Amino acid sequence: MPSQHPKETGYGYVIERYVTRKDSDHPRYLELNSARVLRPGWPHAKRFARHLIDDAATITDAELEALLAYEWRSRLTAAWLIGIDRRESFRKRIGDLLLASEVCYSGGAYCFALARFGTHADAEILTTYLDRYLPRTDLHYDQPDALGALLHLDARLGTNHADRFTEPDGLWDHWGKGVGRLGYPSHTPAELRRWTDLHCDFANGWSRP
Repeated sequence: MPSQHPKETGYGYVIERYVTRKDSDHPRYLELNSARVLRPGWPHAKRFARHLIDDAATITDAELEALLAYEWRSRLTAAWLIGIDRRESFRKRIGDLLLASEVCYSGGAYCFALARFGTHADAEILTTYLDRYLPRTDLHYDQPDALGALLHLDARLGTNHADRFTEPDGLWDHWGKGVGRLGYPSHTPAELRRWTDLHCDFANGWSRP
């Protein structure tokens, strides 16, 4: 999927308007990537969240496409906006980007969007991702975010898609040991689900009825 700057399609303004705008002391994409809005006592939380929710409701599909066609900062921001507003028309696009894993950092936002959509179709995308990337013990991509999102969906849908990944000595354990040798920390499935739950609770708490 080739990268294309939004200005090439007449949407050059979307970077400043949605990605690098400041509702705190850092650009929006940095705050989303660090998840500071989830930390208790963050002084910019109310303003940041309200503007994020407003933008999620008003951004057009064409503007979102322009962001998704560019680099990781814009893709991360677009995926958050898509997830918050539950733009399910972007499910396939988000799934394709997640499976392609072309750029860093944005994958967690794709998983958040799929968790927010909350359907069996989203669980299927996450399952496909984990089937492809958990055997790759040499790669630390978005496996933790994908598993956390899948566990969140299992709890919501009453399914057990994640069970075969999290069984003792299963794919998750093997992947964790592999990337552990590369110096990456490992997390329990319960911790990963809780992290996705926090993201979705944030969106539920601020989204419009």
